[in-house]
Amino acid sequence: MSAIGATRGEIVTAAGVIALLEDGRTLTTPVLRAAVARLAPPMDTVASYHFGWIDQTGQPADGDGGKAVRPALALLSAQAAGAPAEVGIPGAVATELVHNFSLLHDDLMDGDEQRRHRDTVWKVHGPAQAILVGDALFALANEILLEQGTAEAGRATRRLTTATRRLIDGQAEDISFEHRERVSVQECLDMEGKKTGALLACASSIGAVLGGASEADADALEEYGYHLGLAFQAIDDLLGIWGDPASTGKQTWSDLRQRKKSLPVVAALAAGGPASERLGELLAADAKNPETGAFSEEEFALRAALIEEAGGREWTSEEARRQYATAIAALDKMDMPEGIKRKLVGLADFVVVREK
Repeated sequence: MSAIGATRGEIVTAAGVIALLEDGRTLTTPVLRAAVARLAPPMDTVASYHFGWIDQTGQPADGDGGKAVRPALALLSAQAAGAPAEVGIPGAVATELVHNFSLLHDDLMDGDEQRRHRDTVWKVHGPAQAILVGDALFALANEILLEQGTAEAGRATRRLTTATRRLIDGQAEDISFEHRERVSVQECLDMEGKKTGALLACASSIGAVLGGASEADADALEEYGYHLGLAFQAIDDLLGIWGDPASTGKQTWSDLRQRKKSLPVVAALAAGGPASERLGELLAADAKNPETGAFSEEEFALRAALIEEAGGREWTSEEARRQYATAIAALDKMDMPEGIKRKLVGLADFVVVREK
């Protein structure tokens, strides 16, 4: 267990968290598949390919469907409110649909050709299908919740739509940052809080809302999920530069290739000193040259080395720890079964101690 984890988080082992994620996947996948089956052809097939259920030829596949953290959080939040895990299934499916809506669009906007170790949807089925299927998944998410027909479902839908708008705001800011020479650390944190934190916050509370939790309790769980999202994104930013492609399923230096102003980059630029200044000069020159794909691997390696020398890597790792601690502290604001709290802490440990 990494030092990031708190002592009480160590009670739930990594194997226990993996089992928790698998249990969540087992409960939600049938409902998720049924939702996708509502889509008109060929969108149903394209979505099934994206989720890893079929290959490019339409044959059944056992692809990597992602970590399934959001469904697990939704089910745990229902239990935190004293309801059975099953009460959170519509919320789990809805947040997973919105998450994958964002992935389909992000891959196209970022030009990513690989996700989960295989070609992305836009690369296989074209940009139009990636856009349409993403839109359809967002619509399905709202259907799944609203067809429950309860006041709690209405509350859950409001939280989901707000989180989705914030997610889109964050994506728009992320793209705009690519064309700026400088972005402040606070601007980057605010953007990542929207792009990643908002949906994890919603996933962490939506099951509780469906289970009848008070607004105060739902807000406490949202606070946990929001800061967990920032910790998650900080780790993701590290992996986006220094992650092993064999684990991440993406190219080396993937975030540098896309000119992302991620936390390690902005922290390095704000640090001052020779490495920071040299990095700033290179990135300013890059902004005038849109053909970063023509750069050699050595040039990307140089930028990564300067970021590390300026302290961007260490600062981001410490920020992940700070956000993790804030997330765990938020759990104390809600009275919940101790066993569920331990699982939420263990899941937080798992999220920030990962290689992909």
